[in-house]
Amino acid sequence: MANKLVKLHRSQNHRMIAGVLGGIAEYLGWNATLVRLLFVIISTASVAVPGILIYIVLWIVMPNATQSSYRRI
Repeated sequence: MANKLVKLHRSQNHRMIAGVLGGIAEYLGWNATLVRLLFVIISTASVAVPGILIYIVLWIVMPNATQSSYRRI
């Protein structure tokens, strides 16, 4: 059984820098590597807004997950 985030939080389990993309992946039930790859592709293709700026804003806004943030699926 896997754990899924009940609300959008930064991940405790799939953390490379701050757990932002890992938290999005856990919330959506997707693979964290896939979300990271999509983020890099979209950030590279986007000229208007740099992806690093979006990542930093999400890092500040998203709360850190606790054990009560997860449920078993």
